[in-house]
Amino acid sequence: MFGILNLNKPVGYTSRDAVNRIQRLIRPVKVGHAGTLDPLAHGVLVLCLGPATRLIEKVQQMPKTYRGTFRLGCHSTTDDTEGELVPLPGAIRPTHAAILAALEKFIGQIQQRPPAYSAIKIGGKRAYHLARQGQLISLPPRPVTIHSIAIDYYEYPELVLDIVCGSGTYIRSLGRDLAEAVGTAAVMTGLIRTAIGPYAIDQALDPQNVTHGQLTKCLQSPLTTLGDMPRVQLTDSQIADVQHGRFILHDTAEDFESTKGLESAKKRVSSHKEPRLKSTTEIAALDSENHLVALLVPKPGNRWGPSRNFPLPG
Repeated sequence: MFGILNLNKPVGYTSRDAVNRIQRLIRPVKVGHAGTLDPLAHGVLVLCLGPATRLIEKVQQMPKTYRGTFRLGCHSTTDDTEGELVPLPGAIRPTHAAILAALEKFIGQIQQRPPAYSAIKIGGKRAYHLARQGQLISLPPRPVTIHSIAIDYYEYPELVLDIVCGSGTYIRSLGRDLAEAVGTAAVMTGLIRTAIGPYAIDQALDPQNVTHGQLTKCLQSPLTTLGDMPRVQLTDSQIADVQHGRFILHDTAEDFESTKGLESAKKRVSSHKEPRLKSTTEIAALDSENHLVALLVPKPGNRWGPSRNFPLPG
């Protein structure tokens, strides 16, 4: 098996539970998830199966869409309802307009302080382990990206936000900081991850009830992790070279599918001069039946070499 599985993780089910469930169905095929989802939360959990585990970072880089529900006027040590809720004395009732105005400060790249009860490691130990032992944890802020944030519903004390963000964002921290920005406090009472990139919740399988047959039928191509990455179809001899780690020459612009921002790169490749591409530029190499066989990166002299190889079909 070589592909992507879109699951709808239920509340109370850990990401590891989901991985273990699928692992039992397809053992000894390797399974890995592309980003944990707290037991309190439910929604999209993307699993990479077989050689697709080498594409986990591609999924992790995709924008994530959440619907977070918050209770204003109280706080907890965990920033959600897993900790004891403590009312904020004299808590104000922020207006819809005040919250809307404050949201503007949280768009783009921001500095966010992760919650003390998080999986971030401190001295080799998870922060939540140290916090449960009674240690006072204060994690330093770190940059995260918020693509968009909107109010879906607000009737004090309940606030529901729709959020699209980058990897590493803590939604409960976002609710906490937004509440502080309008003069109050908040805890997260519910969280749904509705999408990761193209993987949407309405197409996700229930990991508790999925069968081997459903899994096989719903397994998505590993190409879905690559977005608009340009693609090239290789000959059998080129595939053999790539699979053995050798560089190949590509000097035909038409070999590359049209992709935004790549026209100048195509011209450079076809001009028999060294392509001036960024070292991070990658191209998906396919066989004659459009199976992913490698990811290629530019090398000196109009050549391309494999950054990752994948098993040939069959």
